[in-house]
Amino acid sequence: MNSLKDEIRFLFSGQGIPYEKVCLMVAAVVCIVLGTMLSSNISNDAKVAVIDLDNSAYSHELTSRIDASEYMEVTTVLNTPVDPTTLFYRDQAVAVVYFPRGLEKDRYTGAASNIGVFYDNTNTAQTSDIKVALNELIGLDNAAAQGDPGSTNDSLNGTIGLADRNLFNPNGSNYNVEVQGFLFFFGSMFFTFATIGMVPRLRLSHQLDKILLEGTPWDILVRLVPYGACLIVSFVFGMAILRLLGDMTFSGSLLLFLAVQIFYVMTVGTLSTLFGWTAANPGIASSRMILFIPGGFIFGGLTGPISFYPDWVVAASHLFSLTWEYHFVRDIISRGAGFGDISKEFGAFLIYMAVALILFCAKFFSARRALLKRQAQDELHRQKLQQMRLNESAAAGPAE
Repeated sequence: MNSLKDEIRFLFSGQGIPYEKVCLMVAAVVCIVLGTMLSSNISNDAKVAVIDLDNSAYSHELTSRIDASEYMEVTTVLNTPVDPTTLFYRDQAVAVVYFPRGLEKDRYTGAASNIGVFYDNTNTAQTSDIKVALNELIGLDNAAAQGDPGSTNDSLNGTIGLADRNLFNPNGSNYNVEVQGFLFFFGSMFFTFATIGMVPRLRLSHQLDKILLEGTPWDILVRLVPYGACLIVSFVFGMAILRLLGDMTFSGSLLLFLAVQIFYVMTVGTLSTLFGWTAANPGIASSRMILFIPGGFIFGGLTGPISFYPDWVVAASHLFSLTWEYHFVRDIISRGAGFGDISKEFGAFLIYMAVALILFCAKFFSARRALLKRQAQDELHRQKLQQMRLNESAAAGPAE
């Protein structure tokens, strides 16, 4: 009984992880917040790009039918030849539909023709609904073209077929999706565990006050460098294993990937130290990892296709740094994008990074002001005590 009482006393003392609060918060987040965000398990208005080289009334009609589907939304229509892979960068599209020249002519002259479809297979689940919807759409169109089956009303109109290709991960390998995603998730998570308790550790060792009074925010951020270097090396080491022992495909530039990782690691490290700043000790700080790492894992396109989520969930997911990482991984590693192809998203990420740095600097200088104020109060209190002692000594002198 004494051991039980002692452990209960420690649980509510605030010296360890506040599990009595964390367990209720996790239950609320999973059941309410995630329940709302993950309520859809189908692709609703998934983004589809159309390359319409025929530019005819018939191709326009097909485009309208695709856009009218509850599963698809036509976001781009191009009338000039374009490399379909470029339309997938930054997750701009889930599928690209290609209408060849002469489509309408073949349709009404009895010649068979094919419509090309390119699917983004970086997540094998995201195109399943679109494939079904497109096949149904073409099937209904062919049925209408041929009249009522079994009657004498059959026409000589040509049939349309779908010629599809799965891009970026054609064989649906887990090495290119799940395993690779877990590599970046667990790497980021343990990097956070290693750095989130840095400020509480400095506070307990009485080093933080000196840094606040004599140093700059960089004196704390520079401590992230060895941890960040280890994380980047672990990413490359892990991908090498996936490439040698598995069938992971690395389509882009390794140098570009490494350059992006430098900014990603510094951003995660900055957020880590910021979230752990007010913790009483490193143990309590570690529990705060859940606030900004798992969200990117859930909504970054690994556990579920982005096309499953409402637009507001996709926008809100960019609050988590790991979401940006998964975007860069898909573009650089899977799709082979160059710097120019990711420049727009990378620029947005730099703004995200700048906001994190501004918040960190604001916290640093706020803590400095609080320390100076506390020292001033302590000095004032010391002077008052000293004055009281002098007054007491002066009063005792005449009495003697």
